[in-house]
Amino acid sequence: MLQDKLLELRDKALESIGSVSSLKQLQDVHVRYLGKKGPITEVLKGMGKLAKEERPVIGQLANDVRKAIGVWIEEKKAELEAGVLEAQLESEKIDVTLPGRKAQIGAHHLLASVIREVEDLFIGLGFSIAEGPEVEEDYYAFEALNLPKDHPARDMQDSFYITDEILLRPHTSPMQARTLEAHKGEGPVKIICPGKVYRRDNDDATHSHQFMQIEGLCVDKNVRLSDLKGVLTVFAKHMFGAEREIRLRPSFFPFTEPSVEMDISCFRCGGHGCAVCKGTGWIEILGAGMVHPNVLRMSGFNPSVYTGFAFGMGPERIAMLKYGIEDIRNFYTDDIRFLKQFKRA
Repeated sequence: MLQDKLLELRDKALESIGSVSSLKQLQDVHVRYLGKKGPITEVLKGMGKLAKEERPVIGQLANDVRKAIGVWIEEKKAELEAGVLEAQLESEKIDVTLPGRKAQIGAHHLLASVIREVEDLFIGLGFSIAEGPEVEEDYYAFEALNLPKDHPARDMQDSFYITDEILLRPHTSPMQARTLEAHKGEGPVKIICPGKVYRRDNDDATHSHQFMQIEGLCVDKNVRLSDLKGVLTVFAKHMFGAEREIRLRPSFFPFTEPSVEMDISCFRCGGHGCAVCKGTGWIEILGAGMVHPNVLRMSGFNPSVYTGFAFGMGPERIAMLKYGIEDIRNFYTDDIRFLKQFKRA
């Protein structure tokens, strides 16, 4: 009786295994026939009621049936897994004959390109590049530049102060003071200082609380205002066209004396007057002047022996004028549509 039952179970299991179409169904068949509560287990549990001579025969048959069912399940499992893998490979198949996706090639940011162009020019003129901390000491940011404690430019509303003596640098001029100090009163010194600066401005189309600045310094014996004019003329012609002319207007900066503002002839109208130059034919581009004797003296240079000139410019202003950009915020919003326009700049 038990022999017939075991053989019937074997045949039903084979039929069930042959009809499954998924690994989940196959697992259900495995539990149904070979699980702890399956029929074969029940047969084995009842062997104690059999006659002594029947037990080996039924036990051997039960083990053979269980082994056969296990082999069929493993074979079916391998078959189903192969089908799953084949379906996956088919769904993920790649046509290697299709053209590839064109890689997006990046480019230097417009400001970085303008700064690099200015750097290359002044390196060619014998200047070196100086860099310094953006979190600066009050002494180098102001006092060493002839801006004493009670000077209006020290107003807390104009600068980002961290403590009474530490602030975010409002200009790159501290590197001029640091470089002069490092030379211990011995020239020549020829540097440009590009970098980020911070002012407490309200952001709008022409102002930003953080922007870029490039300052230059040349200190040596017998440096004259005419040398400054010559350098700035070369700069203007290089950046805005060989036909550019410059003019220097009197101005005031605490760290230079005399101080000047530099204008260039309008590169849009050639000096005839247009919207860019506001009808004047000239565009203000930067401030400059001869290094104040107090600045030289505080950095350890003898102003009776050494003289020098300094200038400061804004790369954003240069880029806005050169490429017709109307809003300074475009430089900092990372709008890919804006940046793509200047890949070749």
